[in-house]
This record gives sequence, C-alpha cells and structure tokens, in this order.
Amino acid sequence: MKKEARELQFHIHCGKGDVGRYCILPGDPGRCEAIAAHFDDPVHVSYNREYNIYTGTLLGEKVSVCSTGIGGPSAVIALEELTAIGADTFIRVGTCGGIRLDVQSGDVVIATGAVRHEGASREYAPIEFPAVSDYEVLSALVQGAKTLGYPPHVGVVQCKDSFYGQHDPHRMPVSYELENKWEAWKRLGVLASEMESAALFTASAALGVRCGSVFHVIWNQERQKAGLDQKENEDVTRSIRVGIEGLKQLILWDREREARK
Repeated sequence: MKKEARELQFHIHCGKGDVGRYCILPGDPGRCEAIAAHFDDPVHVSYNREYNIYTGTLLGEKVSVCSTGIGGPSAVIALEELTAIGADTFIRVGTCGGIRLDVQSGDVVIATGAVRHEGASREYAPIEFPAVSDYEVLSALVQGAKTLGYPPHVGVVQCKDSFYGQHDPHRMPVSYELENKWEAWKRLGVLASEMESAALFTASAALGVRCGSVFHVIWNQERQKAGLDQKENEDVTRSIRVGIEGLKQLILWDREREARK
C-alpha cells in the first residue's frame, strides 16, 4: 500500500492536518517537549517508536516538532512521512561532537553541507551528489543565531552510521579506512561529526523540500587529544533557541514572498 493512501502514516502515526508545514527535527524524543514549550498552544499529537510529535503555532503559523531517533534511516522515514502529509520545511536541531579545534563544548554549529559517510543517502542519490543545506533555511539559522548573540560556526559537518566507529575506530576491522578518512575530514576543516544531516539533506533534495541543521556541541575529541581545556556540555538550550528563531525568520520571509505575488 502506498503511504499516500493510508489515513495515518505507517511509522509516525499522523495524518493530514496533524502537523504544520514547518517542522523541527530533534533526534531525542525526550527533547520534543522542551522544543514544543516554545510554541503557542502546543498539543501532543503522537508517540510511536522514536517518533514523538507535538504541534502548535509560531507567529500564527502551524508548526510541529518530530523526533527522529539516531541515524539517517529513521530520520528519512520521518522526513518522508511528514512530507506526505503536508510538511515542506525542516530544521534538524541536534547535537554533535567537534572536530576542528576551535569548535568547543557549548558552541553552536550550523551546517552548510554534510560529508556522506553513511548509507541512507545512497538510496536517494549517487555519491557524487552533494548533501547541502537549503540556502533559505541556512540563512535563517545564521540570522537567528546572530539575533540571539550566539556567534555560530558555519560550515561542513561529517555524518556517519556508527557512533563507536568514530569513537573507537582502532578496534574495528576496517580501522585503516576509518582512521584515514577521519584524518581527511580534519585536513578539510570539517567542523563537527553527527549522524543525520547527510541523509536529511539528500532526501530533501529528492523530495523537493527545504532542510537545514543546527547543532549543540557536546564535546570535541580532537581538543582532548591536543590537551586543550574543555568540559562536556549537555545543555541544548542555545541550539533549540536558534532553531526556533530560524523558524520564525522563515515564516516571515515566506509571508513577504507571498505578499509580493
């Protein structure tokens, strides 16, 4: 059965009218309530598997938050099913680990693009196709961070499927590949590592929708290796606020564009 023919989408258990066209996508289901608290009149819509969904309004526009779990495969399921019921603008609000030495715990990172060192995106586009943020969403997030006074790091992030392949590569049978590619990401100035944006950006291009990403930096393993000071930081308040501010900016820009027609 095609997903469009279902009254409720198979995994997110939502139908048309349950979500807004603007959606925030955290990984952690437990983070959805904190994000929805920034909406006006938020309502809990559904919770199935890793998909926890609230809907409310921002600036009078219907908006939603839907968690995606860990990794690209579950993230693109959410993207596919939300798109099928009317959503067209997405902001991933997540966490990451810093790679470049100036990316410190507690900082905000905004992705211009993502290294496709994962598998889900390959079922949407050849590997030669770049995983890039939608320009309008990227611009809105950068503007939102500046408005809030959080100078962001803006650039390329790396995406992988295996958390422990990154953090414990030497014990993997393919350590020769993992360690050499990690060195390449460092030499190329990649800002941070996470697990969803490459799949989301590539799938968004295939689906014809808008997607961008903003992250909270938990820590930086390269700073630790270099003997630099850092503290692990789990407070995601800044990245959530940047995501909300970015969504507001997109709503305003979309209204201005509609008014000019």
